[in-house]
Amino acid sequence: MAAPAYAQQDQAAPSDEAGAPENAGDQAILVTAKQTRSATAIPASEIQKILPGVSPLKAIQTLPGVLYVTADPWGNNEQNAQIFIHGFAGNQLGYTMDGIPLGDQSYGNYNGLSPQRAVISENVARVVVSAGAGDLATPSNSNLGGTIETFSSDPTPSFGVTANQTVGSYNTSRTFLRLDTGLGKAGTDSAYFAITRHKAKAWDFNGWQGGWQGNAKYVHDDSVGKFTLYFDYNDMKQPNEDATVFFKPSAGGTATPVQLYTPYTKPFSYPDLGGYRSYINALGNSPAAVGSNYRNYYSDAQRTDHLTYARYEAKIADNIRLTNTIYYHHNDGVGVVAGPLGQSITTAQPYLDAGYAALPTNCRFAANGNGVRPAACTARTDAQLAAVGAAMVAATGGSGLITRTTEYRIDRGGAISSLNVELGNHKIELGGWFEHNSTTQWRRWYAVPVGSPELSTPYIRPIRVMQPLFTQYQGEARINELQLHIQDTWQVFEPLLVQFGFKTSAQWANGWYPVQPKLGSLSGLTGGLPEGKINTLKWFLPAVGATYDVNGHEEVYFNVQKNLRQYQAYLAGGGGPWFTGSQAAFNAFANDGKPESSWTYEAGLRTHRNFGGGIGLEAQVNYYHVDFSDRLLAISTNPGGIAGGQIAGGTSILVNVGDVKTNGVDAAFTLRFGRVFSFYNATSYNLSKYQSDYSSTATGIGGATSSCIGGYLVVGGVVPTCGKQLPGTPKWMNKSVATLNVGPIEAQLVGDYVGRRYTTYSNDASIGSYFLTSLSVGVDLPADMVGMKKAKLSLNVTNLGDIKGWSTISVGSATNSYSAYPIAPRQWFLTYSSQF
Repeated sequence: MAAPAYAQQDQAAPSDEAGAPENAGDQAILVTAKQTRSATAIPASEIQKILPGVSPLKAIQTLPGVLYVTADPWGNNEQNAQIFIHGFAGNQLGYTMDGIPLGDQSYGNYNGLSPQRAVISENVARVVVSAGAGDLATPSNSNLGGTIETFSSDPTPSFGVTANQTVGSYNTSRTFLRLDTGLGKAGTDSAYFAITRHKAKAWDFNGWQGGWQGNAKYVHDDSVGKFTLYFDYNDMKQPNEDATVFFKPSAGGTATPVQLYTPYTKPFSYPDLGGYRSYINALGNSPAAVGSNYRNYYSDAQRTDHLTYARYEAKIADNIRLTNTIYYHHNDGVGVVAGPLGQSITTAQPYLDAGYAALPTNCRFAANGNGVRPAACTARTDAQLAAVGAAMVAATGGSGLITRTTEYRIDRGGAISSLNVELGNHKIELGGWFEHNSTTQWRRWYAVPVGSPELSTPYIRPIRVMQPLFTQYQGEARINELQLHIQDTWQVFEPLLVQFGFKTSAQWANGWYPVQPKLGSLSGLTGGLPEGKINTLKWFLPAVGATYDVNGHEEVYFNVQKNLRQYQAYLAGGGGPWFTGSQAAFNAFANDGKPESSWTYEAGLRTHRNFGGGIGLEAQVNYYHVDFSDRLLAISTNPGGIAGGQIAGGTSILVNVGDVKTNGVDAAFTLRFGRVFSFYNATSYNLSKYQSDYSSTATGIGGATSSCIGGYLVVGGVVPTCGKQLPGTPKWMNKSVATLNVGPIEAQLVGDYVGRRYTTYSNDASIGSYFLTSLSVGVDLPADMVGMKKAKLSLNVTNLGDIKGWSTISVGSATNSYSAYPIAPRQWFLTYSSQF
């Protein structure tokens, strides 16, 4: 049976970059498994039906067990993107592109790049999701849960040009061009060169998102081996949506009367600097009535990446294959927030107020209180402190604004090797991955000159047009990763296949701060940020599984695997050990802390049936249980900042806070009626519960408690998480795709149901469920009429019902707040695709 292709079986090794089958566009949805694991794949033809140019991560949101949400229809904006698979968050999963590691996808860059920055969407051949546990060979130090593997297409065997143009809502324009050279001498050499330009206006503010991207791929394939050379360049600029902040209800269910203004959207004001200055006061303080929902002048993310790899797969003998890959990735980027000086005054004052050291502690400005005398201050008058505040406004450009940046550099390179040997009924694989990563993060602050607004925009890196007012801190890290694995796939007898093996996971990480923050500029920090080395060596992470073909139609399988997530060596905030509140806290964690680990158990049944007359059924039901141990939590000493990973001011304590147990079921099927109609549906249930409470007090921080206090109120600093569902991940999801083909016309309707999600660790606040639909209609144009090999016109409509609600959730402190991003409104896009 030809392999259907929407969610198709994927048995390819990581070195196999072959594209989807030529007839993939003619195939229906198939749900199946990858050897002993539950895995599904979506090919190029179906990816582009969702929306031309869609990111690989957005494309997989229809697969069982996957939640991917973001505030833009392509899934490209990284600041508000969020993914959960079987209860595991995005930075607890593994990601690769053509087998090259992409890091953990944290918004703060330190060890990788997103799949959409690694390959142009139109060059993606397929995306494979292993929802339970990834293959032992997956080069990742974060795949505590599953893995997401993106594969680029190979060059075509014949010369050709592909040209696509998309236009649509909010002045969208996406242009894609690709040149395939065809086969060279003796039919062994082929290559392509591709470029895309993407530009779209944000739907709720005056900002343009997009950038340039280029790919090149060369393949030499002969009887001796296959050589592949790949290059990616990406330069993107993404002005960002701000989240709305909500304060959770009290235990009695009454909303805390602290936050009265909770807008659906928070558009920034750029380029209206004059209007924004009337929004804040002369000292740069935002309106007190809006509280945490003050508006910034703008925020943005800018990233530039260069990624390349070379791979040679040597066919040593009919039964022996040796594959070696080397790769290199360079990134420089910046995350920018330009906003009210008053909101950042506790950081800025130690640098900009010459008399800061002489000021009594109770006379130093509070957040959003620039120039305002604190009530307890008796040593300075209102006039004196107002003069200090005015002087700081002048020092920051006279606008009442200040710009904060997190500036990134990544230089990482590595090697991946695998030896595959077939010995009778055994397929043995040995392999290894090594990576060296040199990474830097700077926290810098810049003026917003009132007389030169062109120097402060979402499209310019501040460091290129002005000197920083000050560098608050600079973090350096050097990280070495080593992973080895051995695996045997044994065909015991015809129906029974057994797979077993193990991998190692080792990390050597060293972090230090050439520039330390001034005393008082980071809340809770009494000395410098901590420095030091942490080495984590786990030499035995086993996996075993089997499949049994019952009757040629039904197959049962199981898989058991242990995984480990290495510590994040990110030195600009977040959840890594190097941003704890003191050297003593770092030393204590280095000695006593444990990396997160998990045991994943999967068992399932899959079937494929043909009933005649073109009617067929592909289905799978998968049960999984996960024991997740030593969960890490960064408990902030000063909760706040913007959602998406950039911390506004406070430091944090990193602690192990107990275990999580997960039980879940994914059930999916595809029903086909020849080439005319197919219907795919996937239902997922996930119950992920904390197994203990934890302490959040400064003296009591130390991890999980020995008993559960129950309820919702924080008592004595103990946060009642025991027995609670993980926030952010729904218990119920349902995805459906109906596809109709009538002659040259194909129509596809997609439905996506996401159940209620808790927004606090103690489950005393939540956001409601939603059901979104999208529509695509494609028409194949007569090739002879347009003088091309192939031509197609397609219409895509996202959020067909124009539903309002909340997509991404950023869980706040256990006693305070959470943030949420809105669902993007209905948008339409028209695409003309041609090949000649």
